[in-house]
Amino acid sequence: MVESLQSQLQSLSRENENDSEAHRVFLLIQESVVQVLNKKVGVRGLEPYASGSGFVYDKEGHIVTNNHVIDKADVIEVTFLDGSTFRATLIGADPYSDLAVLKVDIAPDRLKPVILGDSSKLLIGETIYAVGAPFGLSWSLTKGIVSQIGRTLPSAGGYPIVGVIQVDAAINPGNSGGPLLNSVGMVVGVNTAIQTETGVFSGVGFAIPSNLVKRVSSSLISTGHYDHPWLGVIGTDVTPSIAEIMNLKEAKGVLVISTVKDSPAEKAGVRGGERAEIIEGRNVTIGGDVIIGVNEQPVRKFEDLSFFLEYNCRPGEKIRLNIIRNGTLMVLEVNLGVRPPPSR
Repeated sequence: MVESLQSQLQSLSRENENDSEAHRVFLLIQESVVQVLNKKVGVRGLEPYASGSGFVYDKEGHIVTNNHVIDKADVIEVTFLDGSTFRATLIGADPYSDLAVLKVDIAPDRLKPVILGDSSKLLIGETIYAVGAPFGLSWSLTKGIVSQIGRTLPSAGGYPIVGVIQVDAAINPGNSGGPLLNSVGMVVGVNTAIQTETGVFSGVGFAIPSNLVKRVSSSLISTGHYDHPWLGVIGTDVTPSIAEIMNLKEAKGVLVISTVKDSPAEKAGVRGGERAEIIEGRNVTIGGDVIIGVNEQPVRKFEDLSFFLEYNCRPGEKIRLNIIRNGTLMVLEVNLGVRPPPSR
């Protein structure tokens, strides 16, 4: 009986410690989080068009948010915890990563920048927190875990966002652009999207990892844009069926269907397919190069290739592609280019 009571008390103590952790994280971040309002000129003047969240990036007044929160805005307003509202200037936006940087003219001593953590160190099952303004309910805190890492999301630019963090902390409309935090209050992601069939949260949320946020935001601040590295191949994952037809020893790598005209891949001599086959119910152009590695890092699927380029490379850098061509292992050197701007 006594042992049972002690066990219950210890359990309650642990729960209280966890509750205290959540409260500490909120106190650390609350002054850094802002509500972002996108306004457009309508028949009655400026009218709210979209809203979301953001966070203070530095003492110069830069605010990070999602591109889709401020897209098409005529006026952007940012509201701080104390209720003060400022018009913000758009410094730069990147549709490919769905990130944007704003700037407000405010005294540095009134700004509390976040601390950006290392998203590559996140563990599945790790506790995380989301802060934002779901449905306009500003400075709302939700708690959850990292459900998975390395997810992909579609972007407005047409290329998928890779390395995305999946969480089960409640994220709803209005959370977009707000910070995802670890247990010590460091920002490890930007809450961006949910997967749902009802329009509201159903346990699957997504955040852009902080390591991509660092790369993109610093460039947006310094140049107003971010240049993504570009290879210029159209391909598909090698499945067991494709491997069998092409006499490959293993079902791994990226089968090059074609290369984009005048792309770095085409200029380097990467070859696309030669003939169409019906494989697993779909048309697949086979016979092209199979990319199995980049800079000696294994490539098992297209996502591996995309992730390596996005998080480790810059335009203008030379990479080495390990490929299989007609059963022969080869290495091709490619000078990466700049990804073309998205068509509007």
